[in-house]
Amino acid sequence: MELEKLPDLGNLGKKTNDELRQLAIDTGIKRVPTQRNELVLTILSSLSDEKKAIVGAGILDVLSDGFGFLRQPGGRKNNDDIYVTPKKIKNYGLRHGDFITGQVLPPLAESSNKYYGLVNVETVNGYDPQSAVDRPKFDRFTSVYPNEQIKLETTPKQTSTRLVDMVAPIGKGQRSLIVAPPKAGKTMLLKQISAGITENHPEVYIIVSLIGERPEEVTDMKRSIKGEVFSSTFDEPIEDHCRTAEMALERARRLVESGENVVILLDSLTRLARAYNLLVPSSGKTLSGGMDPNALYPPKNFFGAARNCEDAGSLTIIATALVDTGSRLDDLIYEEFKGTGNMELHLDRRLADRRIWPAIDIEKSGTRHEELLLDDSTLKKVWLLRRIIGKISEDPSSKPTEAAEKILDRMSKSSSNEEFWMSLTQPDMGSQ
Repeated sequence: MELEKLPDLGNLGKKTNDELRQLAIDTGIKRVPTQRNELVLTILSSLSDEKKAIVGAGILDVLSDGFGFLRQPGGRKNNDDIYVTPKKIKNYGLRHGDFITGQVLPPLAESSNKYYGLVNVETVNGYDPQSAVDRPKFDRFTSVYPNEQIKLETTPKQTSTRLVDMVAPIGKGQRSLIVAPPKAGKTMLLKQISAGITENHPEVYIIVSLIGERPEEVTDMKRSIKGEVFSSTFDEPIEDHCRTAEMALERARRLVESGENVVILLDSLTRLARAYNLLVPSSGKTLSGGMDPNALYPPKNFFGAARNCEDAGSLTIIATALVDTGSRLDDLIYEEFKGTGNMELHLDRRLADRRIWPAIDIEKSGTRHEELLLDDSTLKKVWLLRRIIGKISEDPSSKPTEAAEKILDRMSKSSSNEEFWMSLTQPDMGSQ
């Protein structure tokens, strides 16, 4: 099939979301996706059968030689990748991490090339390819404080996300650090946060980056989270750990450039820093625990990418950091990142050992400039709650976990955070 004879698939990139949904219904698609990229790909797949076109899609991975490949979700290399020429990358202004759909041609029988080739770009990140040429670059956006809360509260029994909303609210563009000792429930908390975002903010793109995780954890995360999962298990090469994280970050940046709100869930920042410590060339200097100073820059670049862009979308990063592992290196990594975020959520090993969930240390957890995310009435109640907890903790006769136990007990008796705030009085809470 010659390029000039390629079938017309309708220039879907120029259509609005409402027009795409109506077209999907008219085409006979029963389950219409909510995300624009999925919607465009679903329609193209349906039209390709009708018009006898071969449609391919994937995340662009640009190599050092100038050409690239469209990888499947997750960014892993395989034989089904689609080759993209340097000329197409240059002409369309394509960037590493773009999600591209287009018509492809199979390799010629007499050719040594084994990959399908991209011959026509239909959409870039769900939009018209021409819009990608003049789009601004991520690093040029003006960063401002997060000013729109991502509400996580779902059901009355889901106290983890309810408590996060109260003591450490997350906004669009937040740079969040979950500080967790081993077996404190950080992975479960990430899944619950993801579920809260999916239910309350379906317009937000969720990207999960799992670095050095157990294979069964990766499978569980893929099955339980509605989003793109980029993973590299602990038994894979160090290069794969770093490449996986970089691919996830570039994917998120391209979405933000398109005006989308994106959340990256990174598990964990500690293992990512460890991977770069083995990968980067030695500087000849060594910090405590054997950390090379140069190895801290790439993970800081990753974590620092979180921002609320004034004239575009937002990139929220919720990353976990491991502490109390017995490793001086892990403690150093946490110390280096402490203060770089604008929200910290600390998990308490004492609560976890007593099987009290969520094991959140309320006193240590908090969000910078939470007044931009919460209304005045809620903010005053949060301050009251913290004063109550401080009063209980200062009592010499109280147990270390008593304040958290009382708060969680009161929350379990309320059907929502609003009801909890209405029931909150200092005498009642302090005398329980």
